[in-house]
Amino acid sequence: MYKILTLNNISPKGLDQFGHEHYEVASEMSQPDAIMVRSANMHDMEIPASLKAVGRAGAGVNNIPIDAMSECGVAVFNAPGANANAVKEMVLAGMLLAARNICQAWDYARHLEGDDAGVHKQVEAGKKQYAGFELPSRTLGVVGLGAIGVQVANAARALGMRVVGYDPHMTVNRAWQLDAAVEQAVSVDDLLSRCDMVTFHVPLNDYTRHLINSDRLHNMKRGSVVLNFARDAIVDEQAVLAALASGQLHAYVCDFPSNGLKGQDKVIALPHLGASTREAEENCAVMVGEQLRDYLENGNVRNSVNLPEIMLPRAGKARLAVMNRNRPDMVGQISHVLGQSDINIVHMMNESRNGIAYNLIDVEDEIDEEAARGIAGIDGVLRVRVL
Repeated sequence: MYKILTLNNISPKGLDQFGHEHYEVASEMSQPDAIMVRSANMHDMEIPASLKAVGRAGAGVNNIPIDAMSECGVAVFNAPGANANAVKEMVLAGMLLAARNICQAWDYARHLEGDDAGVHKQVEAGKKQYAGFELPSRTLGVVGLGAIGVQVANAARALGMRVVGYDPHMTVNRAWQLDAAVEQAVSVDDLLSRCDMVTFHVPLNDYTRHLINSDRLHNMKRGSVVLNFARDAIVDEQAVLAALASGQLHAYVCDFPSNGLKGQDKVIALPHLGASTREAEENCAVMVGEQLRDYLENGNVRNSVNLPEIMLPRAGKARLAVMNRNRPDMVGQISHVLGQSDINIVHMMNESRNGIAYNLIDVEDEIDEEAARGIAGIDGVLRVRVL
């Protein structure tokens, strides 16, 4: 019986991935085997010795102490791409809101006073100040061509826009999905110099913090639009406000309200709605639920942020899953312990990522407690599971 602890409200469709016969799911329990989380901050949480995996029902994992989890032999999973369509739609909406000055025009119209004749007269007199521009005549820059960025780029192309993309770590799979007409930039600065609107779909780290700053804003086309539905600190807020005041920027559309942004006429700040759809929440929960179940039952790894990808069909009578530091002779030591117990290896796979190695080993016979303890006692082994 596996125990799943939920730290936030998780979509029932996600929890349905765990059968009642082999799983107990609750918002309060001791010694959980896995945790499902959305936005709850886990950095100050004590990591239970029983914990084997954490599943984040979303893409970002800033609320999870990844390094600490790795040290404890805990796999961390997320759901990349499960909310991509929801975020894509918000970016498209943001572009239209900015291009046509819709929020400002709506606010103007809702405060009109007088009888209908007077209102109609004010409409005709005031509409000129909200004249906007059409998207097909503009160039969109997309920084980050992962699951979301690719969908945004393709949708913008479908709207008739010219699109320039930049992602030095783009995968082959994403490249196949990207519209062939999307142009490649050689750097962020190259991209910004060529676009009228720019959107970001990258994680927050030391490299991406304040990716948009005063220098880069100065080098953009005058009257450009910045869209940020990724992380607030990717954009230097003070630099953006200064660029809006000078007219260098036409608008800033983001998902991260703040006191500095409140009341700014050229700012559209939404209350973190990027992935806030029923469909996105369900997709994320289902994806993470499936990944956690497969990891707990079979040791397979899909969409982990701290373990390498490993999918191995079962063979033999038993399976051993070993997480260890990536050091020389670790596989040899593990094999030696199995050999001492007369346990023959049928099939195995070893992969590594960022100093952590992961092994799936299928054997002909049952793995006894002595063999499991022997492997767990090898210096550098972080977690041993017999499946």
